[in-house]
Amino acid sequence: MIHPTAIVDSKADIGAEVRIGPYAVIRENVIIGKGTRIGSHAVIDPYVTVGPDCQIFQHAAIGAVPQSMKFAGEETYVKIGRGSIIREFVTIHRGTGFGGGVTEVGEDNFIMAYSHIAHDCKTGRKVMLANNATLAGHIVIGNYATIGGLVAIHQFVRIGDYAFVGGKSAVVKDVPPYVIAAGDRAELHGLNSVGLRRQGFSEKTLSLLKKTYRIVFRIGLTLNEAIERVRAEVEQIPEVVAFIEFVKQSQRGITR
Repeated sequence: MIHPTAIVDSKADIGAEVRIGPYAVIRENVIIGKGTRIGSHAVIDPYVTVGPDCQIFQHAAIGAVPQSMKFAGEETYVKIGRGSIIREFVTIHRGTGFGGGVTEVGEDNFIMAYSHIAHDCKTGRKVMLANNATLAGHIVIGNYATIGGLVAIHQFVRIGDYAFVGGKSAVVKDVPPYVIAAGDRAELHGLNSVGLRRQGFSEKTLSLLKKTYRIVFRIGLTLNEAIERVRAEVEQIPEVVAFIEFVKQSQRGITR
């Protein structure tokens, strides 16, 4: 199922039932998993692994060397998980030797048109990047997070599980799990209640997360004071523990 105008290197490993469209270019040391579809004019450069059942649309460019002045040509990688959808004109760059060596897109991601994922980024499961979302290097996006259109995220920022970042935001600090962030510079706007209900979170869990959010961000406590108060006053369900651990581990600081 390879179009005769496609250029596929003999050193590429192409799985069963893969479809490659007109004028696509698949370079050496590329692995394409079973059932994946690659659109016309897409370019997949060396050291890229694409999982099974993915869709890569026309003009996507995956695996180019990173846009880093410190990159010295070392062998680094891109990995794309099973079932992910990469829309037209998306760019995903390889990792760097000083940043872990791998840029990783998780399973069942939906990366919309013109988005950019820079070197050494990692996205979790079922992440959505809307059109023109831009990730600088070394960013970590948690599971089920949604990044709106035209969002720009600074290097080394972390976005927590189930977080929602509104369109046209500029994010320069970590965004905790389960919340909404928006604006330039991004600020928090409460719990992502609608998204959490859609994902099946119980009303009890939402209530405990709201209480945690209020203690940490709404009553003027220091971070350490807030953490101790949450531990004393809020039932320590897994979601509350995850929220507090994310805040404690922040290196760039937390979006407020």
